[in-house]
Amino acid sequence: MTGPDAGRRPGRPDRLAEVADAAAQAFRLLPAVAEDCRAPGPHAVRRISSDPDSVERGLVRLVLTLVELLRQLMERQALHRVDQGDLTEEQEERLGSTLLLLHDRMAELCADYGLTMEDLNLDLGPLGTLLPPAGDD
Repeated sequence: MTGPDAGRRPGRPDRLAEVADAAAQAFRLLPAVAEDCRAPGPHAVRRISSDPDSVERGLVRLVLTLVELLRQLMERQALHRVDQGDLTEEQEERLGSTLLLLHDRMAELCADYGLTMEDLNLDLGPLGTLLPPAGDD
């Protein structure tokens, strides 16, 4: 079989078309006027900003948040291993240097994009914040 139906199994719906139709329907339900988005009330709709600069900054913030979360987890694991005596003095020194360099690089990247380390701490609503507050390590 060749053409647009090549590779599809018989009787299986086109999932991409279904997703596109669902997305188109959802966008038709959103208010078209920006003032509608600012209307007070429990059913106010907020639109996603599609400004390229804010999208890039948001993506950088998300990626840096994930990297910071992993950095903190690695740091805790390293401290646990040091407390357990699993590492040689040389390994401890190398691990400490690496974690300090990673922290410094994170601070540089935040500065490059006009973010602070506090900006990376996502609010998870009733669960609290993603990262522990500074000084609660």
